[in-house]
Amino acid sequence: MIKVSLAPSARLMRRLSVGVALSAGIMMLALTPAEAAKTTLNLGMSVEPTGLDPTIAAPVAIGQVTWQNIFEGLVRIDETGKVQPQLAKSWEISPDGLTYTFKLQSSVKFHDGAVFDSAAAKFALDRARGKDSINPQKRFFASIASIDTPDTETLVLHLSTPTGSLIYWLGWPASVMVGPKSAADDKTTPVGTGPFKFSTWAKGDRVELVRNDDYWNKEGSARLDKVTFRFINDPQAQAAALKSGDLDAFPEFSAPELMSSFDGDARLTTKVGNTELKVVAGMNNARKPFDDKRVRQALMMAIDRQTVIDGAWSGLGTAIGSHYTPNDPGYQDMTGVLPYNVEKAKALLTEAGYPNGFTFTIKSPQMAYAPRSAQVMQAMLAEIGVTMNIEPTEFPAKWVKDVMTSRDYDMTIVAHAEPMDIDIYSRDPYYFNYKNPAFNDLVKKVQETADPAGQAKIYGEAQKILAEDVPALYLFVMPKLGVWDKKLKGLWENEPIPSNVLSNVSWED
Repeated sequence: MIKVSLAPSARLMRRLSVGVALSAGIMMLALTPAEAAKTTLNLGMSVEPTGLDPTIAAPVAIGQVTWQNIFEGLVRIDETGKVQPQLAKSWEISPDGLTYTFKLQSSVKFHDGAVFDSAAAKFALDRARGKDSINPQKRFFASIASIDTPDTETLVLHLSTPTGSLIYWLGWPASVMVGPKSAADDKTTPVGTGPFKFSTWAKGDRVELVRNDDYWNKEGSARLDKVTFRFINDPQAQAAALKSGDLDAFPEFSAPELMSSFDGDARLTTKVGNTELKVVAGMNNARKPFDDKRVRQALMMAIDRQTVIDGAWSGLGTAIGSHYTPNDPGYQDMTGVLPYNVEKAKALLTEAGYPNGFTFTIKSPQMAYAPRSAQVMQAMLAEIGVTMNIEPTEFPAKWVKDVMTSRDYDMTIVAHAEPMDIDIYSRDPYYFNYKNPAFNDLVKKVQETADPAGQAKIYGEAQKILAEDVPALYLFVMPKLGVWDKKLKGLWENEPIPSNVLSNVSWED
């Protein structure tokens, strides 16, 4: 009988062990190169959001953290400014423009496991348009008369009047879908359907998001495991954090004068893109002397816009003559309507009864562009005998109270971030206290017109009225100044809507 031993010898076992260890070591070296692709991102922002629910408060910083990251809408706005399907995969509009039928995505869940369906969508829209709604864009939903849910994947909106901008508005942060059970707590612990889930918020410092492994849209799943939003207000500190590597990106760098300091940096790149940030010096049109169009025109003609851009934003910006940007459909250059002309400005003031000028106060929020612009304007207005006192005003609380709520101000200066928001001059009340029935009629016609070419023509007429009436001094459009690691891919270079869309962001291998 022959015995067959199935156990290897001790020497063979040692050889096998060494071989396996060497193979594993070689594999580890192959899988972990000196600079493996990262899966985390540290991103800087100048302003910390006041909350994390964009459906109950207006500050754009809320959407810059949450929109398209935590929360999604029936539709979304892409990097080119175009509307794309999202939680609604398709829609149909009736010939009379009064019925919108949406077909919803299936198998979508909120981060807490709750199902997103037509009932949830109805809840979100009813909450936004309801009597007790505090949605910052409640007007978006004003024409929705009723909502039907024939089945779980069909949502029908019945309108009281045609609303040509409705689909576009439904792509905004204020229109995102929130859950019936979680909406009440979204301000501090947001729950959405997006590619990232909320993790923590250390107030005064950071908000952390983590990848949603159960995201419904597998093709759009996040490539990053974790994103940390760091809030750094001081421009010098922003630059230092970037250069030291504490931050990977600052998509809206707030110091144009420091952009050149990154020239030649081996790790960082700089980008100059487009935004909707219209810097305007709004006047209280109901208060003397700003109730006189001639005075407003005189002030506009006393301002050399390019000098303001040079002094306030290091020459980076585009002059505008109305409340409209070159990115918008139907844009017309209105800077020639009331061009810089000191002598004509003086003549208009004299005609209006102010041959020796007058004195007023501008409330200037603390964002860098505002006091810088105000100081340049102050020197220019002095040339026509007008004294402008600058009053620093804390933003947002004090500014909102004095300007937006009480309208207790002469002039202010702020960057309006909302895309296509020329209609603010028809809103009543609004801080300009501007009233022009002809302008209001044009805003109404835009919504009655579904044809893009027709809308563009109407927008052109509206721009002309504002350029001539100057309810605000139209200064410039701020650029999007981005600074980030060269290996970081997918951040938006342009900004058709204030945001930090991170679903396609990744690190180069």
